[in-house]
Amino acid sequence: MSTIAIVVMLFAVAVAFDLLARRLGIARPVLLIIGGGLLAFIPGLPRLTVAPDTIFLLFVPPLLYQASLHASFREFRTEWRSIALLATVPVLLTTIAVAAVARALSPEYTWPAAITLGAIVAPPDAVAAIASTRRLRLPQRIVALLSGESLVNDATALVTYRIAVAAVVTGQFSARAAVPAFVLAALGGVAIGLGAGWLVGVVRRRLPEAPEIENTVSLLTPYIAYVPAAALGTSGILAVVACGLYLGRVGPSIVSPATRIMSVGLWSVVTFLLESLTFILIGIELPQLAPALHAVSAQHLAAMAALVVLTTIVVRLVWIFPGAALSYVGRQWPGWRGVLFVGWAGLRGGDSVVIALALPVAVASGAPFPARELTIFLTFAVIFGTLVIQGLTLAPVARLLGLHADDGQRAEETLARRTMLEAGLARLDQLARKGAPGPLVEYLRVRQTQKLRSLGQPAGAPQRMPVAAYLGARLAMLAAERRALLALRDTSTIGDGVMRRLQEDLDLESVLLTHGSLDSRMEDTDDDEDDGSPESGGSPPPAAPDTPDRPEPALAAPVPASHDPLPTER
Repeated sequence: MSTIAIVVMLFAVAVAFDLLARRLGIARPVLLIIGGGLLAFIPGLPRLTVAPDTIFLLFVPPLLYQASLHASFREFRTEWRSIALLATVPVLLTTIAVAAVARALSPEYTWPAAITLGAIVAPPDAVAAIASTRRLRLPQRIVALLSGESLVNDATALVTYRIAVAAVVTGQFSARAAVPAFVLAALGGVAIGLGAGWLVGVVRRRLPEAPEIENTVSLLTPYIAYVPAAALGTSGILAVVACGLYLGRVGPSIVSPATRIMSVGLWSVVTFLLESLTFILIGIELPQLAPALHAVSAQHLAAMAALVVLTTIVVRLVWIFPGAALSYVGRQWPGWRGVLFVGWAGLRGGDSVVIALALPVAVASGAPFPARELTIFLTFAVIFGTLVIQGLTLAPVARLLGLHADDGQRAEETLARRTMLEAGLARLDQLARKGAPGPLVEYLRVRQTQKLRSLGQPAGAPQRMPVAAYLGARLAMLAAERRALLALRDTSTIGDGVMRRLQEDLDLESVLLTHGSLDSRMEDTDDDEDDGSPESGGSPPPAAPDTPDRPEPALAAPVPASHDPLPTER
């Protein structure tokens, strides 16, 4: 069986186990690891062997890029001090503590190899924690802390991991040289990532509106940042994160609506497949570890696993309150309940799996990498243990602590909708002064005013409406609304999450208008009524400012239904 056939089979298995996990209410990673372990016992099934560097290159950049692309810049900027401390100090403390436990319990571990294990299991996967509690709707501040931490802690752990692995492979390590190397790798990675993001932004501004091409560039972007950074000896991980944060900020002003709509589904599928494959691969790997671990008793392995899991949980909880006190000096902190929940939400997940699978097989001398099999086994134990112990209790703990979503985003969304609709009305007034057909202007004004007043369904459209004029006017209004929305985001009046939700509404209507089909009331006719064309004496249809020039469609969409009424104050 070819490698491609095996990968296709594993993707099919991932879909099946994901459906089963949804039905049983079990954490998907746990079931995928178990499923991968069961696959390994199928007689005659070829083992999928992928070079460690290839695993790292294929999986880490896109997963990190997707997370950083959707991070909230406003919350990241507001909570930067808390995020920085949470994503560095406990990760480094956990790395050292786990390394000390491993050294004490197994003679296989040298200090560099033990630190490698610590760096692998140290960073929590905040995405898993948020997904586990999405139905509870946590306070936005806690979500921002967990999301921001997940971006920076990966970089902290992976830079530490790279230094430790290099020390194992070469047999040389100097603490004095490691600290400057850490700082230079971090700063260099950020600089290269911002440069890559700027370059990709320049290219995408000049691309024609072609969602397939633009999304192909989007898939390549994490590698555009990672590869040169890694080649220059800096942090490719921080390069990807910096690139994603930059493009997440400027992307809404340079990406077309159709591209954004396609991008959501595309990246969801890519992320699902990559995460699923990593968990299945570690499940397949586990039975292969048995021969290498036969010299260690099952009781000793269980004791090591329990102690390492306990260490990862306890170190975070011990640090979380002193760390919160330091980071919130002079500022309002989220309360002890929120701090405790952040401390408990230390689930490990896909990132640790990828890093463990990317361990080199041998060192420079050709000898096996010290305790490689034991490291992979303990990584599995930490993932499984935290998902079971913490993952299954996150929802009860959140309810016990009385955590629930605040009304801040609802108020921001109401403000944003009102501002957008007023901007659309202002643009409509400009079009009316430029000679847009009176019935068209009145119809659009009624719709927009009703949305503002939350009066229900829009009034009926005129019996006949010029297509080109309607498309031009409505697209121009949508462009004005989009600019108003981005201005609110840029001034930090609203957060990125609110901006993306409302931007999706605008994108959907824009795509319906430009790629839909005509309602019978709006079809073009060959008579002499004003259709907005120069030949009929009417004004030409105004083009949407941020919509690329394209031929007017012969057919257009029906008058789209109004968006949901403006949320009323509660």
